Amino acid sequence: MTNRQENEEARRFDATQKEAEQGHADAQYNLGEMYRKGEGVPQDDAEAAKWFWKATEQGHAKAQFRLGCMYSEGEGVLAEDDAEAAKWFGKAAEQGYAKAQFRLGMMYANGYGVPRDDVVAVKWFEKAAEKGDAEARFNLGEIYYWNRGVPRDYIKAVKWFRKAAKKGHAEAQFRLGCMYSDGEGVLLTDYVESAKWMRKAAEQGHADAQHNIGSMYAKGERVSKNEVEAYAWFLFAKPNGDEVTSKMVSTLEKRLTAEQIEKGQARAAELHRLYGAK
Repeated sequence: MTNRQENEEARRFDATQKEAEQGHADAQYNLGEMYRKGEGVPQDDAEAAKWFWKATEQGHAKAQFRLGCMYSEGEGVLAEDDAEAAKWFGKAAEQGYAKAQFRLGMMYANGYGVPRDDVVAVKWFEKAAEKGDAEARFNLGEIYYWNRGVPRDYIKAVKWFRKAAKKGHAEAQFRLGCMYSDGEGVLLTDYVESAKWMRKAAEQGHADAQHNIGSMYAKGERVSKNEVEAYAWFLFAKPNGDEVTSKMVSTLEKRLTAEQIEKGQARAAELHRLYGAK
């Protein structure tokens, strides 16, 4: 960070602190975030929690959510406390804050700080999902797929996976690709659509999707057979993949020529440049 940026952060911190000390809830929340992130001031979770508390006293939903996170993770508070976390998530959720609705749903789904209740979890996931929360949408897809708290419904699972996938959720993209491949929740098995979503997940670093793309090229399924491209995708997936991925790399290296291996390695390097940081 340059000196100019540091000076700007320090000025912003001073201005925010003055407003916070005057009792402005938004400023108190923002000051808490500055302490939490170490922006314009040394990072200090305890001081962050203090200012979040002040904002919550005025009913600030984002501060309530952040305080819930701090209790959930045991940061800036005396001890980790799931019940206290659920309480603050609940306060923010009741005000319609989507992130809190999702986290509250997770608390009920797992029985953290509240009795486990899949029906209540679904209720909060649905509220967050309708506001566009990708994680909530993915979890709803999982719930309808595995019939947790609701009857199994592949059509609804596809609906919510697709909504999450369109928001860039890699696991949802992968699951949607699998459902199109298996013909679950869709009118017909659609390998083109399956390959499209599988590739989107692969490009975001999803190792299983990367492996599946490699398999498609290796077998000529849904795409033209291309063992060099397959080799590249398996190499790309290998660092985060399983033993099967490593085995496919070894198998192809025995079949490919030295020139093909070199091309595959160059292509894998290109994939890393394009998608490795995601």
